[in-house]
Amino acid sequence: MDLPFYTLIFSLFVFIFFLHQWFFPTSNTQKRLPPSPRKLPIIGNLHQLGSHPHRSLHKLSEKYGPVMLLHFGSKPVVVASSVDAARDIMKTHDLVWSNRPKSKMADKIFYGSKDVAFSPYGEYWRQVRSITVLHLLSNKRVQSFRDVREEEISNMIEKIRQECDSSSVINLRDHLCSLTEKVISRVALGRKYNEGGKGINAKAVLDEFGDILGTFNVGDYIPWLEWVNKINGLDTKVDKVAKELDTFLENVIEEHIKKGEYGAGEAKDLVDVLLEIRNGNEKGFPLQRDSLKALLLVIFAAGTDTTYTALEWIMIELLRHPRAMEKLQNEVRQLAQGKSEITEDDLGNMQYLKAVIKETLRLHPPVPLLVPRESMEDVKLLGYHIPAKTQVFINAWTIGRDPLSWDNPEEYRPERFLDSNIDVKGLNFELIPFGAGRRGCPGIAFAIIVNELAIARLVHKFNFALPEGIKGEDLDMTEGTGITIRRKSPLLAVATPCSS
Repeated sequence: MDLPFYTLIFSLFVFIFFLHQWFFPTSNTQKRLPPSPRKLPIIGNLHQLGSHPHRSLHKLSEKYGPVMLLHFGSKPVVVASSVDAARDIMKTHDLVWSNRPKSKMADKIFYGSKDVAFSPYGEYWRQVRSITVLHLLSNKRVQSFRDVREEEISNMIEKIRQECDSSSVINLRDHLCSLTEKVISRVALGRKYNEGGKGINAKAVLDEFGDILGTFNVGDYIPWLEWVNKINGLDTKVDKVAKELDTFLENVIEEHIKKGEYGAGEAKDLVDVLLEIRNGNEKGFPLQRDSLKALLLVIFAAGTDTTYTALEWIMIELLRHPRAMEKLQNEVRQLAQGKSEITEDDLGNMQYLKAVIKETLRLHPPVPLLVPRESMEDVKLLGYHIPAKTQVFINAWTIGRDPLSWDNPEEYRPERFLDSNIDVKGLNFELIPFGAGRRGCPGIAFAIIVNELAIARLVHKFNFALPEGIKGEDLDMTEGTGITIRRKSPLLAVATPCSS
């Protein structure tokens, strides 16, 4: 007897639904979302990431296009894989995309994400960004540490020379890592902390640091599965590394406080600068101790990790391409004009050197998936509707291989940059190893000058070859894992000193 009544109610509901659809055309049918691969319940597209996400996402972009929508758990994630998409995000709508998604790993390592890289967009980030750009990594400050760079690179050259006398094969990765760790230790912390049993095992902790930041944290995307990190030991590992780094940084700061004033004519290290800012309450901004440590850590750890990774990729590609190595050596040795040492004054004329570095960064950006951003409001991206709170990964690795931007993109050919104005400073979106816009890396100038001087002096002082029986085309190029991507196996080479 009640059936006609329920039928009437159902019919009325259907009528109201279609009426709503007709008069309120703001539904998702009109909002053009990016193309998206099929997702699984609960995990979404997480199963498609693989151990090398930049490569997995590259393959997906070949099928779904330069802007695609994925779901990591329940959270929407856009992947941008073209020059136009990168420009739209980091220039046209840079402000909208200037936020960072919350990361529990970054929160634990960087004292609640108080560093300049992972801090959410807002007044705090603007203040620490200003401190970093104006006081820590300005061109004037970078130039003030010239003697440190030249001295430590000379020390590396001498150690390689000594090792050549006792061994035919050297581990270049160890030398390059040690170089960058010592340069940045002296610049940021005032002295080398990895010698004489004091401090920390920098290389081991830096490797763990990179692994942690590159580890997928399921709790960020599927919160009710956060307990998994307790079972698999990730939480314990993160806590251990965070504690080691905090103890180290506390000792560094206390040492500077006890030391007091630096000597006359002595370059201030970054701890000195930050303590001055804190004591002077720069611009009314209270720089707390955790903020100070977070800024030091991102410069020391992230700077060391990415710089030596770039240096190793440069040497790998030169050893794989002997003609490029020979051409670079000819340029460097000719411009050296019989000088015993190359200095930073000589670098401006080394155009092929700059081309070699750019070409290597094109093929091997140390952080191939730039640190993710998050939209602060609804925004259009190449005509697609992107809702607020959507994460975006910019695949710099794919953009560097885009055949629309590069002829024969898989070919290593530094010459492509000799008649090109494309640079790595964030103005040319074909080449963005350091990112661009508000969230671009503020340490570009420092990293580039270390790369240029180290490579120039290496090829000036030595002839390099791969170990006997290994050809360049056969060199294993398998990548490791982590937020910074280096070759899985360290670079072994034969170095033969040459007369200057």
